[in-house]
Amino acid sequence: MFQTAERLRRVKPSPTVILNGRVADLAAQGRNVLSLVAGEPDFDTPAHIKQSAKEAIDRGETKYTAVDGTPALRRAVAAKFERENGLAYAQDEIIVGTGGKQVVYNALMASLSAGDEVVIPAPYWVSYPEIVLLAEGTPVIVPCAPEDGFRLDPKALQAAITERTRWLILNSPANPSGAGYSREELAAIAEVLLRHPQVWILTDDIYEHLTYGGFRFATIAAVEPKLRERTLTMNGVSKTYCMTGWRIGYAGGPKPLIRAMSAIQSHSTTNAASISQAAAVAALNGPQDFIADHVAAFERRRDKVVAGLNAVEGLSCRVPEGAFYVFPSCGALLGSQAPDGGVIATDEDLALYLLDAAGIGLVHGSAFGCPGHLRLSYAASDEKLDRAIERIASACAALAPAAAPARARA
Repeated sequence: MFQTAERLRRVKPSPTVILNGRVADLAAQGRNVLSLVAGEPDFDTPAHIKQSAKEAIDRGETKYTAVDGTPALRRAVAAKFERENGLAYAQDEIIVGTGGKQVVYNALMASLSAGDEVVIPAPYWVSYPEIVLLAEGTPVIVPCAPEDGFRLDPKALQAAITERTRWLILNSPANPSGAGYSREELAAIAEVLLRHPQVWILTDDIYEHLTYGGFRFATIAAVEPKLRERTLTMNGVSKTYCMTGWRIGYAGGPKPLIRAMSAIQSHSTTNAASISQAAAVAALNGPQDFIADHVAAFERRRDKVVAGLNAVEGLSCRVPEGAFYVFPSCGALLGSQAPDGGVIATDEDLALYLLDAAGIGLVHGSAFGCPGHLRLSYAASDEKLDRAIERIASACAALAPAAAPARARA
């Protein structure tokens, strides 16, 4: 009889992947489902990037590459870091992986021993704690309050750090909340980290260019250069350049860490796909003007969805600084009764109710370590978002309020 490895018993499958599968199953059954689950732009990969991939195929660039990426792509990554972030990395301080997730996985697998702790602000991307567990580490979850904009409070960070802490994972703008950290807020976090030299920082900047309303992106190694030698700055081409399926992530960091990550990668995927790497060179070195158009569209959609959700009784939605998600509170609807008599006891119950009753695919906040919320992606057409908000409003209006508790007799 097959038995799973002990390490796999510590982790859960990705909730977003599971929900995407359920949405696909319902669609295959003929249901009209509007999915706001996936975290990927609905825009096509720009033509010049696709053309560069075709030309790479025609040139015969279809062989193995160096494990940590082609020289051309590592040069493009280094130029990007210097041009946009003020960070200087040598070639042997850069690694290219098969998506940003592999970069995170490599870093934690290469650096954690059993019992080492990783501080993760919540709400968090679903894979962070699971990768820590796979690496035999211990996730230390620090809740971040909605009234703080879902951002990590420096005092809470200080309280979470112990002698076993090895990493802080920081994602800005963040999935699922869209929360972004200003330079001043990053400086306050850096002040705490400077007191703890054993703590490294993994900063996930994948949504760097998707910011709105005048918010200015910053990354912690540039804000506090003293942290550069223990910071891994991770990014990728998936979100900004609409290349989720091309699977290219990259990072800059200290040479010993990059060397260890490359050793891990040499025994898993080896190099990322050569054609995807050629396309990523064109993405980073080529025209960037389309990004502003995409950002304008996302900002318009964000404002539409926030306004629409805030008009639904029982939902409350803050305006996120970036990414392409909203993360409304649904706590006021918990305890209500669905038309079929079922009780909406949890945010997951509400997400499943909206899927079954309204054909809306979204993700419950508990999957991100933040119960009482929902995550919706607004990386979808305006027409689809309009229909989704209408369905959500109608389904929520059909819920009966929670019964008031009976009064005790005098």
